[in-house]
Amino acid sequence: MGEEKVKEEAMQILGMFQVLPRLVVFDLDYTLWPFYCECRSKREMPSMYPHAKGILHALKDKGIDIAVASRSPTADIANTFVDKLSIKSMFVAKEIFPSWTNKTDHFQRIHSRTRVPYNSMLFFDDENRNIQAVSKMGVTSILVGNGVNLGALRQGLTEFAENWNASQKNKQKWITKFSQNSNSSENKQK
Repeated sequence: MGEEKVKEEAMQILGMFQVLPRLVVFDLDYTLWPFYCECRSKREMPSMYPHAKGILHALKDKGIDIAVASRSPTADIANTFVDKLSIKSMFVAKEIFPSWTNKTDHFQRIHSRTRVPYNSMLFFDDENRNIQAVSKMGVTSILVGNGVNLGALRQGLTEFAENWNASQKNKQKWITKFSQNSNSSENKQK
């Protein structure tokens, strides 16, 4: 399936949801592309998973910001590949740093830069430990097996919408409870 066809299908999937994330964050290795950067050379021309570029373009066209959160001992190669693939300008934040950092560090920096709340973010990664850590921050996080594809996008948007709706219900319960408590306090003062 060509990039334009993937983009069209991704746009259709995005159109199915009333609530969309404000920011979608991607890992690089085995999420956007099928390799580890440290096993490659800057001189090579990298390739992405078949659906990845079309999905990135669909998100941008829909007005959804995208970012990168990647741990790599060879951040220079990762950055070179992002340039070579002509996707660098698509990202509002690009957090690529050495392996010993935690993905939560990436998200704190992305949040500081974009001011997007964690519960308005969607994250794709191929490592379960990253999914677990970032989920605890309130980010809807999706584990991908064979890179980002249209199925993962649909799953991510579905889980994001469910999480968003649940958080809005909880928020409404809290507001209702708070207003009832303040009303009873005002009545007692009268």
